[in-house]
Amino acid sequence: MSQQLELFAIPGQDDRKVALGNNLFVLKNDDEKTAIFFKRQAQIRVINLKDKLELKLALTEISEMGATKAWLCEAFGISRQTLHNYEKTKLAFGLEGLANSYKGKGGIKKFTAQRSANREALPKGNTNVKLREIRKARKEKEQAKIIPIDQFFEDNYSDEIETDNQIFSETHDWKATRYAGVFIYLIALFSQWNWLKLIQSAYGKYFAIFPIFLLMVAKNVRSIEALKNIRLGEAGLILGIRKIPGKAKVWEMFYLAAEMKKSSVMIKAYFLYQIKSGLVSFWIWATDGHLLPYSGNKKVHYSYSTQRRMPMPGQTNAVTCDNEGRIVDFEIEEGKGDLRSRIIELKKKWGKELPSLPMMIFDREGSGAKFFHQLISENIPFCTWKKNVDAKELNTLDDNLYTHKFEFNGKKYQVFERKKGLSFEDDNKEKITFDVREIVVWNVTSKRKTCALAWTGDRDIDCTECAKGILSRWGASENTFKHIKGPHPFHYHPGFSASDSTKQDVANPVLKEVKEKVAKKKNELAKLYKTLSKIPETLNSNGTLRQNSHRDKCKASIVKNEAELKTLQDGQKGLPERVDFSELENYRSFQKIDNEGKNMFDFVTTSVWNVRKMMVAWLKEAYKHDNEVVDLFYAITNCHGWIKVTSDQVVVRLEPLQQPSRRAAQEYLCRKLNSTNTMIPGGRYLSVEVGAPQ
Repeated sequence: MSQQLELFAIPGQDDRKVALGNNLFVLKNDDEKTAIFFKRQAQIRVINLKDKLELKLALTEISEMGATKAWLCEAFGISRQTLHNYEKTKLAFGLEGLANSYKGKGGIKKFTAQRSANREALPKGNTNVKLREIRKARKEKEQAKIIPIDQFFEDNYSDEIETDNQIFSETHDWKATRYAGVFIYLIALFSQWNWLKLIQSAYGKYFAIFPIFLLMVAKNVRSIEALKNIRLGEAGLILGIRKIPGKAKVWEMFYLAAEMKKSSVMIKAYFLYQIKSGLVSFWIWATDGHLLPYSGNKKVHYSYSTQRRMPMPGQTNAVTCDNEGRIVDFEIEEGKGDLRSRIIELKKKWGKELPSLPMMIFDREGSGAKFFHQLISENIPFCTWKKNVDAKELNTLDDNLYTHKFEFNGKKYQVFERKKGLSFEDDNKEKITFDVREIVVWNVTSKRKTCALAWTGDRDIDCTECAKGILSRWGASENTFKHIKGPHPFHYHPGFSASDSTKQDVANPVLKEVKEKVAKKKNELAKLYKTLSKIPETLNSNGTLRQNSHRDKCKASIVKNEAELKTLQDGQKGLPERVDFSELENYRSFQKIDNEGKNMFDFVTTSVWNVRKMMVAWLKEAYKHDNEVVDLFYAITNCHGWIKVTSDQVVVRLEPLQQPSRRAAQEYLCRKLNSTNTMIPGGRYLSVEVGAPQ
C-alpha cells in the first residue's frame, strides 16, 4: 500500500504529500502536530493532529469528499473498521458522538450501562444531586471540545435567569399536545448548535420570545397576530414555557428583547459556531438577494421584484448558502442592495475563519469584467452564468468538443471549457485585459446550451465541478429560497420602526432624461443611415454626380443629428450618476427600516431551516424514497403526542405514523436525537419516543 501511495504523489511537489484518491492529498508536518489536506493543488483544511475530535471530524469529511478509504486509513494509521465507526458515529450522534466515541447502536447501550453503573455506585439519599453533578461535568467536557458560544458576548445574561423561569422547570405527568412534533427541533438545535445557550447568553430573561418564534416558523404561523389560532397552553407545554401568553404580552416580550440590540452579535456568533463546528460546508457558497417588500406609509428606497419584473419599495435580504442549501450568512440591505460588495464582504468577514475561501457562486447581476478583475485581485474564486450568450454560435459547435459528461438533478449534461478574454477601462482610461474560464454547458435532456464564466485561482477545480457548482444554485430550482417561503414565513417582519436613512441620494433624473434622448437620437440616426443606403447615386452624362434633393436632404439630416448626438453625449459626461436632494426645501427624506426584529426572526428561520437539512439527511439513512423524505420530515414535525416532565428528564411521545416504513424512519430519527444526550439547565435530559403514554 505504501508503494501504491507513493506512486500517486504529485510530481514536482513536496514528497511528504500522500495521495488519498479523488485528487485529494494530505501533508503532515515534520513535528507530526498538524496535517494539511489538499484538493488537487488547493489547500482545503488544516487540522491539529493532537485534537482527536478535530481529527475524527476531518477524516469523516475527507471520506465524504470521495477519498479512497483504504488509503485514508493507511495515511493516518487507523483500521478500516475504525473509520467506519467514525462515519456511523457522526451520522448517529453528530459531533458529540465523535467527541465521546459512541459507536453505532452499541453506543446507546454503552451509555445506558454506564449511566446505570454510576447510579448504583452512588450512596442512597442524594442520587439526583450526584447524577446532576456527573451530567454537568460530562456536558462541560463535551462543550470544551467545541468553542464556547458565550465567548462572543461582552455581557453574558444567562446567569440572570431564575430557576423557575428556565424552560421545562415545572414537573407534570403526561399531558396531550397537538405540537409534540416541534420538540425534535429543540433537541437538534440544543445539541448541535448549542442554541439555548446562545439565546440565553445574549438575551437573558427575555430569551422566551425565541421558542415562540421557533413555533411560528415550524408551524408556518405567519404573524404574531396569527398565534390566536394556536392552542397556547398546549404549545407552551412543548416549548417548556408553561403557556404562550396572549398577543399583547408576546408583543411586549418581543420589544423588550429587541431593545437590547443583540441580534447582530448573536447572528455572527451563530454563523461562526456552525462554521467552526463543521455544520456547514466551505467548498461552494452561493449568494443571492431576495426582495423583502414594504407596504407602510414611509418613504423608503426601492428594491426590485424579479417575479413582477418591476421596482417595489422594500429591502433586499442577501443570503449566502453552501452547496447543500444550508444558510451560512445573511444580511438585510437597504433598497436594492449591492451583490458585488456583498461578495467582497464575505471574504473580509469569514476569510480568517476558513482554511480556504469557498468558490463564490452568483447570478448575472454580478456579471462585469471590472468586477471579475476585482475578484481575481482579491483572490476570490468564482463561477457565474455568462450574460448575452450567443446561442447561434453555441449551436454550431461540434458535439465532440464536449469532453466531460455527468448527470445532475436527474438530467444529463455535457461540458467543456475554453478561454475567454475580457477587458475594461480603469479609472485612468487604461485598457486592462485578462482571461477567465468559459464553461460551455449542454443540457442534453432539455436540448439547451449556455455558458458560465469562472476563475478558480490556485484551486484546481475542473469544468465539471464548476458546472455542478453553478447548477446546484441556478439549475432546476433555487433550492433554498423558493422552498423556504412555502413552509416557513420567510417575509414576516415583526415590529416596524424607521429613522432617517444615511442614503438620501437618488438616481439623477436629468441624467436619465439625457440618456433617453441619446437613445432616441441613435435610433433616428440608424433609420437615416438605412434610408441613405437605399437611395441610389445617379450621374450626369459628363460623369458628374447629379443633384438629388432626396439624397442630399438625407445627408444633411444625418450631419445635423450627429452633431446633436455629440452635444448630448458631451453633456452626459459631466452629469453625476446620483444626486443628493436632502438640502432641497420641503424635501421628504428617505427612511431606513429598523431590522432588529427582522434579524431576530430570520435568525430563528435560519436555525429551523439548517436543522431541517440535517435531520432530513438523517432520515435518508432509514427511508429509501428520497423524493418523499422531506414530506416525511414535515409529517413527523406535525405529529400530535404527549409530554411528561420529571426531575431529571423531559419525555415526549409522538403518535406513530401509519405506514410501517414511515414509522420505522420516525423511530430511527427519535433514536438519533436521543443519542445526542441533550441536557438543559437544571439537569434534565430531553428525549423523544414513538407510542402512546402508558
